[in-house]
Amino acid sequence: MKNIFYIVLLTSQFFFAQTGFETGNDLYQKAKYQEALNAYESVVSGHQESAELYYNVGNCYYKLNKVAPAIYNYEKALVLKPNNKDVQNNLRFAQKRTIDEIKVIPKVGFAKLLRDFTGIYHYNTWGWIAIAFSVLFLLSFIGYYFSQLTVVKRIFFFSMFLVIVLLLISVAAAIFEKDHFDNEKPAIVFAEMTDVRSEPQKMASTVVVLHEGTKVFVEEAVQGWKKVQLTDGTEGWIESNAIKEVK
Repeated sequence: MKNIFYIVLLTSQFFFAQTGFETGNDLYQKAKYQEALNAYESVVSGHQESAELYYNVGNCYYKLNKVAPAIYNYEKALVLKPNNKDVQNNLRFAQKRTIDEIKVIPKVGFAKLLRDFTGIYHYNTWGWIAIAFSVLFLLSFIGYYFSQLTVVKRIFFFSMFLVIVLLLISVAAAIFEKDHFDNEKPAIVFAEMTDVRSEPQKMASTVVVLHEGTKVFVEEAVQGWKKVQLTDGTEGWIESNAIKEVK
């Protein structure tokens, strides 16, 4: 009886999420952006999430001229689908409405090459690629073991060697991406205007003044303050309630 209850509960939640999402889509098409946002937010509050959902929420906020929430939701969509072109494009439009012009210092050297390569896929995708190579290795081994012809055996042997190398690369990429995902903590400034200070106290000197929609990266937290780094490398302390972490 308990199992039936859980099945009904899960089914009802899925139906509710689908209904809320589709209702939001219909309202958005009718340019009823606040009503559409309410429908989407009802799905989010039910602990349902997807890149498409956050993308639509971001679009609603963008239409309502709310820059920080729009950027925040686009960033959340990119956490789930980092290479989604539609989200990236709309994020750039939203960022043009921000006041701060913080330069982005690009990485150089081997670190950049490594990040560019592993960033092609999400760490979960790299995991599935590793599983696929594991299956190919097993098939190559079976082919090598049962083959009677020397030429065929050599082909399967070299295939095994190549696949094991690709398998190790995909596993290493998955580990690297997971570590990067866990350590990178982006956040969006939600306060209309806030000071980044040299120390975690209001009497400390101001390093820079930020406005809503600016992206920062959280490094540590201390009693109501968070140490952040800007994309240009500037570091300082900002009040915790002035920003909202993306993940």
